Amino acid sequence: MEQYDLIVIGSGPGGYVAAIRACQYGLRTAIVEKNRLGGTCLNRGCIPTKALLHAAQAYAGLQELGELGIHVENTGYDIEKIHERKRGVVDRLVGGVEGLLKANGADILYGEAKILSAGKVSVNGQCYMTDRILVAVGSAPARIPIPGIDTKGVVTSDELLEGEPVDYSSLVIIGGGVIGVEMATVYSALGCQVTILEGLDRLVSVLDKEFSQNLKMNFKKKGVEVILKANVTAIEPMEEGVRVLYESKGKPESVCAQGVLVSVGRRPQTAGLFAEGITPEMNRGFLVVNERFETSVPGIYAIGDVIGGIQLAHKAEAEGLACVAYMVGREPDTSVRVVPSCIYSSPEIASVGLTAEEAQERGIAVKKSKYLMSGNGKSIIEGEDRGFIKMVFDAETDRLLGVQMMCGRATDLISEFTGAIVNGWTRRQLLTGMRPHPSFCEGITEALEAAEGMSIHSAPVAKP
Repeated sequence: MEQYDLIVIGSGPGGYVAAIRACQYGLRTAIVEKNRLGGTCLNRGCIPTKALLHAAQAYAGLQELGELGIHVENTGYDIEKIHERKRGVVDRLVGGVEGLLKANGADILYGEAKILSAGKVSVNGQCYMTDRILVAVGSAPARIPIPGIDTKGVVTSDELLEGEPVDYSSLVIIGGGVIGVEMATVYSALGCQVTILEGLDRLVSVLDKEFSQNLKMNFKKKGVEVILKANVTAIEPMEEGVRVLYESKGKPESVCAQGVLVSVGRRPQTAGLFAEGITPEMNRGFLVVNERFETSVPGIYAIGDVIGGIQLAHKAEAEGLACVAYMVGREPDTSVRVVPSCIYSSPEIASVGLTAEEAQERGIAVKKSKYLMSGNGKSIIEGEDRGFIKMVFDAETDRLLGVQMMCGRATDLISEFTGAIVNGWTRRQLLTGMRPHPSFCEGITEALEAAEGMSIHSAPVAKP
């Protein structure tokens, strides 16, 4: 019977990265995948979504060229070719993951895995022995238990991204979280009439309130209808399309569309993974782990979406690297405590660390700053001036506690602050580096200076 030092179950960002790092540490490693390498992120998540976003925003950009003095006539798009390119991007990256795993010496086992004991894994009925098992099976879209959820035309992000392309003329999105917001951005840019039904009182409720307010205003300008506190009660088929019934402000309402996207969260994929008598401790289906990613069963570890918390690819990757480091007696290089969040809307949204409200709830006296990107030259040039950068500092130590950004390239700029928070940098330390002109990152300097009322490119705050 084949013997390994480590078997990784699941080849998403957390799993394949962990497998490669284990090989680099000299562990004989196998990775099990029941579908395609790359997991949700690569095949039906982050990568295909961003490929669609790139195409949709490029098309939307054509409509704005007249303002730049550029005339383009007879513009249009081909939804089949947009999805064909998306598949090409995915296939290229899947091939890259396979090449990296093989080059590093990892064995790839395709099939359904079942953990029989802490040292034995079955893959399609064939058994393998191992010293350690790392569970990185990820999550799948949740479906709300309402009448009509299985109606034709109702899809989750999996079907939307992996199924046959549909050129929606109208789309109802149930759920105003990250996935709902990004898909609304894609389809509204292609001219689709989008309606978002969100059960809570704001979009992306896990992030700063100002993001929700600005997102709703930006969506309104783009023709997207956002209905908050909407309780969906049923979905009904129509001769052409579907009708979504919901309650809003105590009154029954409905909206009709060609299709419905259900994006109400994700659930862990642990069903059937463990043999009877070997299941580790769980909490609502998520595996419970300690700070070293060990489950309650010695020798079985878990990372990524399957352990709950923020469900992000880069979090899973960092956890995978940290977990394998702990296995071989090393300390991880990357902190898993501070996780940046990103939304690829227009403009982009990114945040890391604490909001002012969260810090104050912890009893921390804070100093706040905010810079409006309407004063940033690069933002004005590229039409990204409807944004802001907010910062939160410890009032006593001047250490950076958190940053919230809604501006051009926010998803790239946020990395500067992740390291700063991990290393306990102060506002003055962040000011020591010069930032180039013209650039979006100049707004960072302005936001840092604004904490002391010294921002150059914003009007002075009126004194009471």
